[in-house]
Amino acid sequence: MACLTSAIEPLRAANEIAGEEAFRWKILAEGDAPIASSAGVFFAPDLRLAEATGPETALDHVFFVASPDGCFEDPIKANAALQRHLRAGGRIGAFSGGIFPLARSGLMAGQPMSVHWCYEAAFQAEFPEIDILQTVLSDQGACQTASGAAAVFDLMLNHIEARLGPAITTETACWFQHPFVRGASVRQKLPALGNAASHDMLPPKVAQAIEVFARHIEEPIQISAVAEEIHMSSRSLERSFKRATGQSPLKYYRQMRMKEARQLVLYGRDSITSIAYTVGYSSPAAFQRHYREIYGISPQKERQAKTSLKITDDSVLPSM
Repeated sequence: MACLTSAIEPLRAANEIAGEEAFRWKILAEGDAPIASSAGVFFAPDLRLAEATGPETALDHVFFVASPDGCFEDPIKANAALQRHLRAGGRIGAFSGGIFPLARSGLMAGQPMSVHWCYEAAFQAEFPEIDILQTVLSDQGACQTASGAAAVFDLMLNHIEARLGPAITTETACWFQHPFVRGASVRQKLPALGNAASHDMLPPKVAQAIEVFARHIEEPIQISAVAEEIHMSSRSLERSFKRATGQSPLKYYRQMRMKEARQLVLYGRDSITSIAYTVGYSSPAAFQRHYREIYGISPQKERQAKTSLKITDDSVLPSM
């Protein structure tokens, strides 16, 4: 819902500020039934997808808005409609979890995509052939993707500037107290685990160690080897981590691996045993024990809970 409204509201405001209907939008769906958002708010579609694509509709963009496990009820018919849209000169994109059904369509093969950090592990596991961008936006070829709701707002402001100029864009941003407009080169902010700071606020050596950890999720590395790689003693690295994050480097590293595992549990399709091996555990039992210690629930039960919480086929997902 946040992604959808973040697309519509700046365009609505820009029209009002400019005194003209520079932008129009429609909510598309496969059928006529209202679509439930993850917040339980329903949106009524304006048009069916099959009726809204092709030269006669003159749509500039079609954006996917969905949860990560979203899919078409009739993929062949939906893909045919989207192909008509592309042949007519339109572009396709996706917001947040909508990148999953977009990638499953196969229409954007070879196109890099901006992937929200909380979906990165699951997306990479399902689509290893797609280049993942860690920027807030991507705008390449016929594809535009935005990593989250605020990024969608940025994308719409970029469209407003291209159509109506910087003055209207600035006023639109100020209407919503959106302090600045981010472009496709801006990287996503990542939270430092168990800390109120974001990743870019950490001391340089701690940030370097975390980057080494990230490269060794599947094949764990000793903390002493990490310290040696970033030219620190193990004792100094330990002290630096505790000052910056309140945790030891070993505990932080384990949390990183569990965070990636949880993405795969919630949004991926691999078995729990396969996920354990993917995040560097040789014993699924040890993986499940550490998972319960951090999240208070087994990976099997959390996956089952995600399914039982849905109000439609691909609606409500637990928070990360």
